[in-house]
Amino acid sequence: MKNSPLSHFLSPILTPILRRFLATMPRFLTAFLAAFIVPIICAPISAIAAESASGGQLNLNMMTSPYAIAALLIFIVAYVLVMVEEFTHLRKSKPVIIAAGLIWILVASAAGVAGQEPHATNAAFRHVFLEFAELFIFLLVAMTYINSMTERNVFEALRVWLVTRNFNFHKIFWITGVLAFFISPIADNLTTALLMCAVIMAVGTGHPRFIVLACINIVVAANAGGAFSPFGDITTLMVWQKGVLSFFDFFAIFVPSVVSYIVPALIMHFAIPVGQPKSTDETVIMKVGAKRVILLFLLTITFTVSSHQLFHMPPAFGMMTGFGALAIFGFYLTRLGQKSANPDMRFDIFAKVARAEWDTLFFFYGVLICVAGLAAFGYLAATSQLMYIDLGATTANVLVGILSAIVDNIPVMFAVLTMFPSMDEGQWLLVTLTAGIGGSLLSIGSAAGVAVMGQARGIYTFFAHLRWSWAIALGYAAGIYAHFLVNRGLFDGIPLMLH
Repeated sequence: MKNSPLSHFLSPILTPILRRFLATMPRFLTAFLAAFIVPIICAPISAIAAESASGGQLNLNMMTSPYAIAALLIFIVAYVLVMVEEFTHLRKSKPVIIAAGLIWILVASAAGVAGQEPHATNAAFRHVFLEFAELFIFLLVAMTYINSMTERNVFEALRVWLVTRNFNFHKIFWITGVLAFFISPIADNLTTALLMCAVIMAVGTGHPRFIVLACINIVVAANAGGAFSPFGDITTLMVWQKGVLSFFDFFAIFVPSVVSYIVPALIMHFAIPVGQPKSTDETVIMKVGAKRVILLFLLTITFTVSSHQLFHMPPAFGMMTGFGALAIFGFYLTRLGQKSANPDMRFDIFAKVARAEWDTLFFFYGVLICVAGLAAFGYLAATSQLMYIDLGATTANVLVGILSAIVDNIPVMFAVLTMFPSMDEGQWLLVTLTAGIGGSLLSIGSAAGVAVMGQARGIYTFFAHLRWSWAIALGYAAGIYAHFLVNRGLFDGIPLMLH
């Protein structure tokens, strides 16, 4: 690597900063960094710059350079801010977007010092940005459909139906859990968890123990249900869009997903208090066009899957076509409402777009761009060597699920996809399963858990969830074991034990 004045200037500054930063961090985070990141930084890797032949990705093996260390520090600081969002009230998208920009400035600077042509960095950024753009379009359309069904009172009608059935607490526990498991593959685990939590909060007033157990059950069920469908979780969507697994391949982990949900649910069942919520005569009527919006959503999913399977079109193509269909139907409803002077029939498609989870969408941008920047310095290649070669694919994929409970499954899965280790179909399904259900181990490990904590604030808390993490861990282990039993033929070799 060429010598640079900036390199000589940063080296004596960053080293003491890094030491002080690690000294002030919580012990568990320091242990994590020491186990997974610091050894990689200190590894004697030569600074050889080379552009990867796989689709414009940039591979600068410069992990010990001041640029790389600065980029890693920036990412750590940004993600710490994400993790303490509940206390700082700083939206999680803001620090990672800034971090993404700073990291790629460092990537571009390092590439120039290493003798790379400017277009190499440009191509590398465009490569990851295209991946984000496809994910962004897909999620934006899905969120628009969910918002449309919400505005048409679809979910509110379901909530009231459940509340007015006069079920006891045990039945409500199982009904909401099973519904969460089967709705999340179609909608997503976040929306599903919020919907079911609204039901729990409505029927469980005055019974905090029931609310806690039911909320844990919902989070576990939504995450498990989202694991066997490309539409159920961001991680499964990324795997599908990458072309690693086909749409129908995901259903091979249906049984392991069921097992990972049923085990903790059965354990918690015996802790549910005996009783029945107060009856209510509340009624909600779905607005005109609600059922047709549901039908359009199902047709959009069908068209998206069909166009991807038959014509190899990206999933974003099918979703955008479905978005156009919804927009036309909204225009029809509005015109019909103007003729009948019924304001409830008016439908503004762009108002539904405006209510999308923009903070979440931009958070995905920041995380994906940050991880791609760190990959350009060679961190993910070294991590892939450490985890998937030295430890073995099975052990690595189990650790991915545990890590997703501490950090978040989205950057973890994107990192795995960027590493792209050589694995058979059984192992790719395993990492998809563990990344999906591993987030249930802690309440902060998934978007569903964080959302439910906000909705049931003061009742369903981090420590309330932590008391039952042992039961969820049993389900996690049972789900993995079930995968090896049910999908034995998808592995090149079944390990008898972790190696």
